[in-house]
Amino acid sequence: MALEEWHIGLILLIVGVSMLVVEAASPGFFIAIPATVLMVLGAIGMAVEGFFWTPWSPIVAVVVVIPATILTMKFYQTLSPPAPPTTTVGHSLVGQTGIVKAPIEPNTIKGKVRIENQVWSATSDRHIAKGALVEVVQSKGVHVIVKETGKTLSETPREG
Repeated sequence: MALEEWHIGLILLIVGVSMLVVEAASPGFFIAIPATVLMVLGAIGMAVEGFFWTPWSPIVAVVVVIPATILTMKFYQTLSPPAPPTTTVGHSLVGQTGIVKAPIEPNTIKGKVRIENQVWSATSDRHIAKGALVEVVQSKGVHVIVKETGKTLSETPREG
């Protein structure tokens, strides 16, 4: 085996290991995939004479890329499973109940309603006093349209 080929294999192996170290320090950039390919090609190139100059070299690279990609994606999914969005969109509030924090007047959006942990501008077709429980019937842009439920705070089930 020519010393030159062995050096190429060693260089690929060192670069691959270095890329894995970078990936471990700042995960998420998928450096692990090309790093794995380089390490495998480097190790095979060091062991098999003339490997880099054969048509098998790119075939091995492709065969390694596919499972490395799948395994890396599965690994990242276990590290960081998908989470629900951190923002709330208005239409997702329809049907939810809230408490009036500032009186609601018809045809204005000066009223305020707390739904879960967020306060929304609100309107209604009639006056609703502060402290009343309301249900969201529609959302328009950044405000909600509500109707009074007729229930009091003590009649609603508590989350907990």
